[in-house]
Amino acid sequence: MGLIGLITAIWVVYDVLAKQTKMDTTQKLIWILVALSLWLIGAIIYYIIIKREHKYEETPEEIPSSYDEPSIY
Repeated sequence: MGLIGLITAIWVVYDVLAKQTKMDTTQKLIWILVALSLWLIGAIIYYIIIKREHKYEETPEEIPSSYDEPSIY
């Protein structure tokens, strides 16, 4: 059970830092602390509140199709 809890905590920390681009720094810090202190339960809470609704993630139309192509206005 400890290994599963550790893996889920690492997943939450990664997801908060890498994918939740619209989340402010204070909320990121709170979710990281929740994940590291509650492990599996924290990951479940994070999934229910944040991840399931894609609350702070960029939508596909906000992500440029290619960073290498020049922008033509």
